[in-house]
Amino acid sequence: MKSMPSLVLLAVSASCFLHSFAHAVDWPQWRGANRDGISTEKLSPASWGKDGAKQLWKKEVGTGASSVAVTGGRLYTMGNNGNMDVVFCLDAVTGAEIWRHTYPQQRDPRQFEGGPASTPTIDGDKVYTLSHEGDLFCLTTASGKVLWSKNLQKDFGGNRQRWGYAGSPLVTGNLVILDSGGEGASTVALDKTTGALKWKVGNDAAGYSSPVAFNLAGTHCVAVFKGDGLVGLNAANGRELWRYRWKTSYEVNAPTPIVSGDKIFITSGYGTGCALLQLRPGKATEIWRNKNMRSQLGTPVLVQGYIYGIDGNVGGGELRCLDLGNGEIKWQQNIGGGALIAAGGHLLALNERGELIVAEASPTSYREVARAQVLGGHCWVAPAVADGKIYCKNNQGSLVCLEGR
Repeated sequence: MKSMPSLVLLAVSASCFLHSFAHAVDWPQWRGANRDGISTEKLSPASWGKDGAKQLWKKEVGTGASSVAVTGGRLYTMGNNGNMDVVFCLDAVTGAEIWRHTYPQQRDPRQFEGGPASTPTIDGDKVYTLSHEGDLFCLTTASGKVLWSKNLQKDFGGNRQRWGYAGSPLVTGNLVILDSGGEGASTVALDKTTGALKWKVGNDAAGYSSPVAFNLAGTHCVAVFKGDGLVGLNAANGRELWRYRWKTSYEVNAPTPIVSGDKIFITSGYGTGCALLQLRPGKATEIWRNKNMRSQLGTPVLVQGYIYGIDGNVGGGELRCLDLGNGEIKWQQNIGGGALIAAGGHLLALNERGELIVAEASPTSYREVARAQVLGGHCWVAPAVADGKIYCKNNQGSLVCLEGR
């Protein structure tokens, strides 16, 4: 029989373990658990000091604009080394490599550094990845073993857009859904376990955005931001429910749509602007449209009725706050171009120069809490937050892990 001190020690250890587990928040896909760019984690930027959050580790993961997914203490990302795409699985705490999966792929600079632009999606014991040429892999999270693979162009008649596939795979129910472009195969849905085609629909050119799933009037839906507009589909069978025409130069509709109940917000760059749509079965109606948010690459976040995002094209931009209800600007602050997320009531923006800027998510005014140079090079990649850590990556493939608490 164990002694009383031993039992107390076991109880304390178990309590500490459960406390740690309960407060661990994963980031399993592009823009986090709900694909909305928001983490519930509480960060402590006011205590970081003038040098910013402490760097815990740094790793080179290859050229590309792929962000990271983090689940169960493991981090997954992609890059390109020597015209080989590499899918990395790292220890999220130490940065040590656990496994890698490689396959031949041209880096293809295509007016930026090149490499993969899609972020891995984790679903249970599987990870789904997509290359800029449409190579789709389903790998085991345990070892990186290939369970199945497809190519959106060769297998389904997809059509790669000018700057390559950039949307991250969406897993919803038993399906993995992708924006593939092309005649009769603009959007495809595959069985997530086997890769078998379940449906393919549409004739639209692909956008550079990632599909999002949501429920509307009892129907499970998918919104796909195509090259020339936003399309709503029935997730079960691909039937088109509504569409909203949205033309942007070079068909660069890249930010992910933001769903809020029965409304959806979209934005794009090249001076196009933004809009809020009211969704009804069979119809999407414009509530308002203006040019107050013209986000070319980075996706804004919606926090308590206000949109925060970077207005402007590559090479510059202002962080702005808009009222979701009417689209009016509440405040604006020049921080340069980049990408942002939200966590624990804060905005975390990684600008193109590699500065991590933390500000309060407040519509009252711009209130900066912390700013530090965390990376060099050129940064288009959205940061991620998981289990109290902040992950930042640049286009050249330098990935840093920072202590956020």
